[in-house]
Amino acid sequence: MSLHENLLGGPPPTLLPDDPDPRVDLERGADPYDVAARYPQSSLAWAVLADQAWAEGRTVESYAFARVGYHRGLDALRRNGWKGHGPVPWSHESNRGFLRCLYALQRAAAAISETDEAERCAAFLNDCDPAAAEALSR
Repeated sequence: MSLHENLLGGPPPTLLPDDPDPRVDLERGADPYDVAARYPQSSLAWAVLADQAWAEGRTVESYAFARVGYHRGLDALRRNGWKGHGPVPWSHESNRGFLRCLYALQRAAAAISETDEAERCAAFLNDCDPAAAEALSR
């Protein structure tokens, strides 16, 4: 039996390919604005910007950064076989940028009283991987 075999017959987990350049730049302390400008397809860069804006009390900017990263992540998921549902495991490092953006979008939507969006994002995050919601809410 494969580690990623779904015994309930649902779609297999989507595992995004590694995108080391933005990750390495961020780990080395590069300015997240510069990283997002160099690698606009990187959900991770947008997630870092969303978290940074959130920490500084810039809720609307956090929302905007998270939404960009979320849509970039959806594009990447679709390019890698995702059909609009199914697991996107938090345990797979390359999925974390997208999942972080989804969480940041939910958090910012709740803060600006966009309740339907916040609830949709929370449900989507849980559908992707309940472990992501748990890890990110700490």
